[in-house]
Amino acid sequence: MTGSPDSPSEGAWLVVIDPQTIFASADSAWGSPFFADTMPRIRALAESFQDRVIVTRWMPTADRTTSWGEYFDAWPFADQPPTDALFDLVPGAAELSPLPTLDRPTFGKWGAEIEAIVGRGARIVLAGVSTDCCVISTALAAADAGAHVTVAVDACAGSTAENHAAAVHVMGLYPPQITLSDTASVLSAR
Repeated sequence: MTGSPDSPSEGAWLVVIDPQTIFASADSAWGSPFFADTMPRIRALAESFQDRVIVTRWMPTADRTTSWGEYFDAWPFADQPPTDALFDLVPGAAELSPLPTLDRPTFGKWGAEIEAIVGRGARIVLAGVSTDCCVISTALAAADAGAHVTVAVDACAGSTAENHAAAVHVMGLYPPQITLSDTASVLSAR
C-alpha cells in the first residue's frame, strides 16, 4: 500500500452504507436519483480496499413501541418483513466485500459490530446512500467514538442534490474527526 502514515486511507477500511434496492430504485419513495452514478466509484474504492470492505444494510426494526413505530406509520411502504426484495443489495454489491453484510435497524451503522472489525480509533472511508440520512448518521457516531472518518463525497448519493449538499456541509463542520474527500483523492493516497 502506498501513501504516508498520515494518509486518510492508510490502513483504513471502506464502509459501504446501504447499497440496497430501497435506496437505488426509481420506483422507491426513498430511491436516490444519484445512486447509479455512485456505484462505479464505490466499486473502484472496494477494489482498492480489497478485503478491508464492510457492506451494510438498513433493516426495519421489529420494535414499533419506540419512535420507529411513528416512523413506519409515516413510511408504510418500508414497513415490510426483512425478507422483502426492497432490502436486497443492488446487483454487484454483495461482491464488494468478503465479509458478511452487516444488517442494522438504525440509520447510523457505526457501533460495536463495526468497531470490533476495524478496531478502536480506526480510519474509515464512507461511501453509500443516503448522504443526508445513513451516511451522516454513521459519520457522526464514528467520529464521536474516536474513529478517523473520511467521506468520499462523490461516492455518496443523497435523496436530493440539496440534501446531499446540506449533509456534506454539516459533516464538513467536524474536522479533524471527519474529512471530506473524493474517490480520486482516496485512491491516489493508497
